Amino acid sequence: MLPLDGILVVAIEQAVAAPMCTLRLADAGARVIKIERSEGETARHYDRAVHGTSAYFAWLNRGKESVVLDIKDADDRSLVERMLNRADIFVQNLAPGAASRLGLGAAQLVERFPHIISVDIVGYRQDTSYRDMRAYDMLIQAESGICAVTGTPETPVKVGVSLADVSTGMNAHAAILEALIERARTGRGKSIEIAMFDAMADMMSVPLLHHTYAKRDTPRTGLAHASIYPYGRMACSDGDIVIVVQNPGEWRRLCEGVLERPDLVEDPRFLDNPSRVKNRNDLSQVLAEFFAARTRAEAIDLLEKSSLAWSSVSTVEDLASHPALGRLSLQVPEGTFEGVASPVRREVKGGPVPALGAQTASVREEFAESGT
Repeated sequence: MLPLDGILVVAIEQAVAAPMCTLRLADAGARVIKIERSEGETARHYDRAVHGTSAYFAWLNRGKESVVLDIKDADDRSLVERMLNRADIFVQNLAPGAASRLGLGAAQLVERFPHIISVDIVGYRQDTSYRDMRAYDMLIQAESGICAVTGTPETPVKVGVSLADVSTGMNAHAAILEALIERARTGRGKSIEIAMFDAMADMMSVPLLHHTYAKRDTPRTGLAHASIYPYGRMACSDGDIVIVVQNPGEWRRLCEGVLERPDLVEDPRFLDNPSRVKNRNDLSQVLAEFFAARTRAEAIDLLEKSSLAWSSVSTVEDLASHPALGRLSLQVPEGTFEGVASPVRREVKGGPVPALGAQTASVREEFAESGT
């Protein structure tokens, strides 16, 4: 038995943020009924990478049911109301204000269905002047300052995956689980608002605190850490690795056991992490010369002997065959594919990714008016 067995989730969701949230709920045993428009939700149309199904949709929608409804149609809206009357959770990430205009905003639903946990996933808090701004992943990354601290000194870039969407979905998932615990104590549902901008602003806490209290901006440092050094890419004679030095013990082991430069340990330029960050150009020359003269294997052997952390700089091809990669066999309408295993629950088996409207008829029958 899974922890959310018996929990009914109704979702009017699209793209990544809300589907990420409900994917985690489905993996934990919740029944997720996904309401889609006749042409299907946005993510169905991004590509056809997985046997004709979008990679985004295949990733985020296993184990859900797809129901095609027109929520502006009186009969379909009545069906939605009956579903909500029995639902434990409702999740939506429609365009700004759309859910409220339809009477499906979180606060509106909790007032009518006191047992329900209703979640509005929005771009910006609705009590701010940005409430009506449209919000997509890259827009939020850029607006929140993520791109200002990501990239090279010459070029700001976005993170190469949907960081804002995924983080927002995870925040929504956590908030729902907290609300379920609260409901078990009080018997009452809850209205929840989760903003994408908030998720990214929270991740920007360290650069923001540095700016506000240390009067220091965070530079873009490519494949290196902006406030810890050495922490980044080292070019060996046959490829790259990443090394990490975060504390005095690691710094000493790097100098004595790897670089064979014990004189660097007490060098005033490199005495502590703030000094090493300030003088990273000087230290980077020492490191660059050392690693360029050694193969990856030689460098890794020295790091291992000194109990220092390292990683490869993997490509997507490397990830596909990585020994630590967990896989999950899943089905899309036109075939089977190997997805990434859940990072939360190892026992997840994963239901099929639904074809558009695959459960429309059965859900209509289940929630028919005579059955309410």
